[in-house]
Amino acid sequence: MVSTNVATTDLDIIIVGAGVSGVNAAHRIQNNLPNSSYTILESRDVIGGTWDLFSYPGIRSDSDMFTFGFHWYPWTSDRIMSSGPGIKDYISKAAEVSGIAEKIRFRHTLVSGDWSTAQQRWTLMVDLDGDRQKFTARFLVMSTGYYDYGVPLQTEIPGIGDFGGKVIHTQFWPTDYDYTDKKIIIVGSGATAITLLPALTEKAASVTMLQRSPSYIISVEGSDPHATFLHKYFPVCLSSKLMRIKYILIPVVLSYLAGFCPTYAKKMVLAHTWAKLPAHIPHDPHFLPVHQPWEQRVCACPDEDFFEALHNGKGHVVTDKIDTVTKTGIKTKKGTILKADTIITATGLKLRLLGGAQLSIDGKIIDHTKKYFWRSSLLQDLPNVAVVLGYTNSSWTLGSEIAADLVCRLIKHMDKKHLASVAPKVPLDAKMERIRVPENSATYMKHAEADMPLGGDRGPWKGRNDYISDQWITNYGPFRRLVKDLEFVGKVI
Repeated sequence: MVSTNVATTDLDIIIVGAGVSGVNAAHRIQNNLPNSSYTILESRDVIGGTWDLFSYPGIRSDSDMFTFGFHWYPWTSDRIMSSGPGIKDYISKAAEVSGIAEKIRFRHTLVSGDWSTAQQRWTLMVDLDGDRQKFTARFLVMSTGYYDYGVPLQTEIPGIGDFGGKVIHTQFWPTDYDYTDKKIIIVGSGATAITLLPALTEKAASVTMLQRSPSYIISVEGSDPHATFLHKYFPVCLSSKLMRIKYILIPVVLSYLAGFCPTYAKKMVLAHTWAKLPAHIPHDPHFLPVHQPWEQRVCACPDEDFFEALHNGKGHVVTDKIDTVTKTGIKTKKGTILKADTIITATGLKLRLLGGAQLSIDGKIIDHTKKYFWRSSLLQDLPNVAVVLGYTNSSWTLGSEIAADLVCRLIKHMDKKHLASVAPKVPLDAKMERIRVPENSATYMKHAEADMPLGGDRGPWKGRNDYISDQWITNYGPFRRLVKDLEFVGKVI
C-alpha cells in the first residue's frame, strides 16, 4: 500500500541513476556548483548501473578504460578493457573517494515528475519499497541510460517455445547455470555475442554464433605498452592524461577516415579481421558486413580471444536466418541443422528513455518522442531537464561528460543572471529532416526509433559530432552560440 503521508525533500539538483553517467554528473556538480544541494536517486541497491545488472560470462567494457573511466579518478591499470565486475568496483571506489556515495539514495525509483510553471520547480514522486516520497528540485539530471532494465528486447524466433533445452537472454543470465560440456548457440553478432563466445568455450563443448549479418571485429592488445611505460616512470596525473588523449584521438581519427574514405576504411578493418581467421572459416559471408564501419559500433576483442576460440575448434560461426527452432536445436533457412543444449539470445536491448518515468508540465504529460533533442542533452520545451546520453562511436563516458558540463555552464549562467529555468525551443520557421537518435543502424536501435526523441539535421538539433569539437563548444565556445534556440525564464518574485 502506498503511504498517503508524504514528506517533501527540497534540493537544487536531483540526479537519477548511480551508474557511470550519474556519478560523473555528481562530480561535475560538486566541483562546479559547490553551493548547490543535490542527491542521486538510484532504483537498485548498489552503485554501478549496467555493470551491476549484467552478469553473463566474460562481460567487459567495449570501450577503452582510459576514456570510459573518469578523468578525475584515473584508470591506472595498463589494461585497455576491463571486466564487468572490475568496472563496477572502479565506479564504486570513485564514488567513495569523492564523497559522492553518501549522496546516493538507494531503492528510490522515480515514478513521475511535474514541472510547475508558477513555482518554476519540479515535484517528483519517488517509490521507496512501496512507499511514496516527494522531492522538489530546481533541475533534473536523467542519468538512466537508454534501455529497459526490467524488460529485454523481445525477438521473434520461430518455434522457440518448442526447444527442449535452456533458453537464456543475456540481460537475465542465471548465475547458477552450469554450461560445462554443453552445446551452445548464441543468436546475434554484436559486442555481447563477440564477448560471450570465447568466454563460453572455456567450459562448453561447442559454441556457435548464429548471425543474420556480420559485425566488424577488431583485435586489440590486452594491455597498452604505452600505459605500462608511462605509469612506471611518470606521475599518475600526467600518465593518465596522456593515455586519455591518445584514446580520445583514435576514434575521432577513425570515424573521420570512415566518413571521408569509407572504401579504404572498410578494406583496412576487413584486412585486419581476415588475417586473424583460421583457414577453415571463409570471410565471405561470415566476416563481410553489408554496412560501413562505424555505422554500427565496431566490436573489439582483447588479446584476439574471439579469434582464438575459432582456432581451437570450439567456436563456430554460421551466417543464416532461422527457419525454426526444434526440440534439439535450430534449423536455418538454408537447411543447416544446428544441435544445441542451450540457446542464448544476444539480439540487443529494449530501449527506454528517462528510466520509464513520466514527466509532465502543469499536469500535462509530455510525449518525449515528439520532442527534438537539443545538443543531445536537453529536450524541446522541457524546462530544467538534462537527459544524459553517451557516444555510440566512442566511449559513453565522454558523451556523459559533455552533458554534465553543459548543465553546469547553464546553471552558472542562470545563477549569475537570476534566471529560474531554461528550455530548448525549435524556431517556428525551422524545417528539419528527422535524424535517428542515437545515430546508429543496429537492428535494436531501428526497432526503438519510434520511442526515442527527434533529432535534426542542422544546428544544435543535430547529434554530437565528436568529443573534441563538442568539448570546445560546451566549455569554451561563445556562450551566445552555445545557447542558440534556448529560452530562459526569470526567477519567480
